[in-house]
Amino acid sequence: MAYELTGKVKLLQETQTFGSGFQKREIVVTVEEGKYPQDICLEFVQDKINLLDSLSVGQEVTVTFDIRGREYNGRYYNNLQGWKVSADAASEQPPVSDADVPANFDDFEDDIPF
Repeated sequence: MAYELTGKVKLLQETQTFGSGFQKREIVVTVEEGKYPQDICLEFVQDKINLLDSLSVGQEVTVTFDIRGREYNGRYYNNLQGWKVSADAASEQPPVSDADVPANFDDFEDDIPF
């Protein structure tokens, strides 16, 4: 079963490579739902780590993930394993400043017929 969360990227970890060749990379997303913000750590493994390459801290993202559970020495552990990330289009566009407006902007004539 797939789950989804939306929030801002708080932290992007470097890729970890283990002796077996297994690779993982973690991302922390701050979710503002509820009374208190929650920092949620998700891991991406193997070929899915490349999905994090285009992200940056502060960017609004939606992450699709699965919950994984396992037992080790009588203790139980859970992981949130991401497999899809989509960045909010508004957060990908750079802000517009006065420097982006042409100097002769006021010289343009309106060509609107009304």
